[in-house]
Amino acid sequence: MNQKLDEKQARFQGENTSHRLGHIASNLARLRTFCNIAYPQAVESVADETICFIEWTAAEIEPEYAEELVNIQVQLARWKLKFDSLWSDESERTNMSEQASAWSERVLDMSGLLSQSA
Repeated sequence: MNQKLDEKQARFQGENTSHRLGHIASNLARLRTFCNIAYPQAVESVADETICFIEWTAAEIEPEYAEELVNIQVQLARWKLKFDSLWSDESERTNMSEQASAWSERVLDMSGLLSQSA
């Protein structure tokens, strides 16, 4: 791992799990937006970051939430494997956007951040 990634991991893991889940939810919302505005480099970059964020969080949360996160992580990795063909198909890109949006809402709900501020 490079030093920049190590520093990012240390900063990220210094936050509580609710905030980490909030970052993951935010990234997933960004994925939705980047799919909608057809910005493939941003989608790939944010997907990579989100995969790392999930890896750095899943072991420290409730097992059922961890399982959901790992399932998201696996799907993101699958997208990356066939990214070019997915990206060139508008209906696939729409599916990616809708899936990222649903995941974002679910992970935000997991984080408890919305109920904390109420």
